Amino acid sequence: MNDRYDSGYDGEQQYEIVGYDDYGRPVYQPVPQQGYPQQSQPGQQSYDPYGQQAPQAPPAQGYEGYGYDPYATGQQQPAPSYDPYGTGNPATGYDPYGQPASSGQQPRVAEQTAPAAPTARTAQAEQTAFVPQQGGPPPEGGAPKAQEPAGERDYSTQQFAFVEQPDGDSEDVIDWLNFTENRTERREEAKRRARGRAIALVVVLALVAVGGAGYLWYAGKLPGASSSSDTKAGGATSAAAQKRDVVVVHLHNTKKGGTSTVLLVDNATTKQGTTVLLPNSLALTGDDGSTTTLAKSVDDDGSSGTRDALDTVLGTDIEGTWRLDTPYLQNLVELVGNIDIDTNANVPDPDATKKGTAPLVKKGEDQTLSGKMAVAYATYLASGEAQDAQLERFGQVMQGVLRKLSSDAQAATVTVQTLAQILDPSLTDKDLGSFLARLAELAKGGDYKTSLLPVQGDGTLSAQASASVVKTVLGGTAKSPDKDAAVRVSVQNATGDKDDTEKARVVLLNGGFTFLEAGTADTARATSQVLYSDAADKENATEAAKTLGLPTSSVKKGTVGSNADVSVILGQDYEPST
Repeated sequence: MNDRYDSGYDGEQQYEIVGYDDYGRPVYQPVPQQGYPQQSQPGQQSYDPYGQQAPQAPPAQGYEGYGYDPYATGQQQPAPSYDPYGTGNPATGYDPYGQPASSGQQPRVAEQTAPAAPTARTAQAEQTAFVPQQGGPPPEGGAPKAQEPAGERDYSTQQFAFVEQPDGDSEDVIDWLNFTENRTERREEAKRRARGRAIALVVVLALVAVGGAGYLWYAGKLPGASSSSDTKAGGATSAAAQKRDVVVVHLHNTKKGGTSTVLLVDNATTKQGTTVLLPNSLALTGDDGSTTTLAKSVDDDGSSGTRDALDTVLGTDIEGTWRLDTPYLQNLVELVGNIDIDTNANVPDPDATKKGTAPLVKKGEDQTLSGKMAVAYATYLASGEAQDAQLERFGQVMQGVLRKLSSDAQAATVTVQTLAQILDPSLTDKDLGSFLARLAELAKGGDYKTSLLPVQGDGTLSAQASASVVKTVLGGTAKSPDKDAAVRVSVQNATGDKDDTEKARVVLLNGGFTFLEAGTADTARATSQVLYSDAADKENATEAAKTLGLPTSSVKKGTVGSNADVSVILGQDYEPST
């Protein structure tokens, strides 16, 4: 802690008030110590151990202070100043170490008369005694300096350089510049935000426009994009734009022979499943460009060739072929746990040996069929019935299987794998299982139907078929083989040799004719016969006879099938060319 003003210097020296300066502050001087020469106090005689008379200092000149004269002699006694370091300052009248002052002059102090109001400062005011801890007098004209705590260093204003403070006008200019700068920045920021909003609005409008146009195009509502006939009532998606998955199924009767073909269609857009029944008489274009039937294409061209021919005629895209032989159909029905359908005929047991045996499948509603019963019903064709009746029964069995099949893709795939079939390379077990699971979901929900493809007598598709099935269900365009492309010749084998049919086929195709197979006659004939129904086809019939090596006398006018221009019945007189 700092020492008080009345405490001794370095803890030993004592001070006493000897007067007041011009500002009313007390002036101190050291108190004489024991064992040291004492400075005479004002109005007292100094002690001289040798009895010498102390010289008298001349009175202070030109200074009016508050000096004190205890004896009222009218003379101002000198007030010694304090030199703590004994530097021998001539103004110092006291040396704590007993050294006399270098000068004979005594320091002058203000007269110590009765305390009165301070007078004007004189030139000798700088020599007024004060303690080291007490700050000096303030500069001329300045206010009294505040008293600093003891021990802290006293700084004068000359030791500092102050930066000139800007006046009021400079501050106004700076404030105006800041205001204008901030205002400009705010305007630029507002412009940037406005541009950003405009760009975002344009992008949103463009996306909305593109999305709206895409939806209208997908829905077939754009002008000129599709005709009204391609669009369903109520603005539904056009038939051509709907997403479909199509698989062709060929049922092979391993006991009686023959095939039956259907298309399984999964329409993902309308959430509708359909079985399309394809008659065997459907006219197709073979690999060599000749006209053939569906039944003949399955036997001759196989699954791949038949699939391509169906794509051409129906204008659709078939993804795969599923060959389902009758033993596999029986296993499939047993795997799903039998089926329940409404039967339309009594089906006899094919293994029965006695007449009058009860039918294997009874006619009626909600009949439960096992695997064997389902196969017998799907392949049954009564006497005098058209092949379309058998197709409808096969379609019923397929829909019943789908209703019992699991709608889980993984479970349906396991069922397909359990059949241990060798599928077409374009159709894997997983693909077929997922496809059947989707159809099973539709069949269980009642969104499944069966449609027969109407085919004309000559095997071509009519306009009605194109509108009701091909365009609506399959989303394609019917394109039957061109009738003017080649003369269609129907051939029935009555020679007793099955190989003669294939030999006649090769000869006719090489001659530029379109070959149509009419099957094999029940009984053999001795002579061949070439028939035509229209007089315009007489010449074509004659050319066909010459191509086959038959005599022109065999050409006659008669009944010809609607799908052929010339009908040929091969007899035993037919000799195939080597």
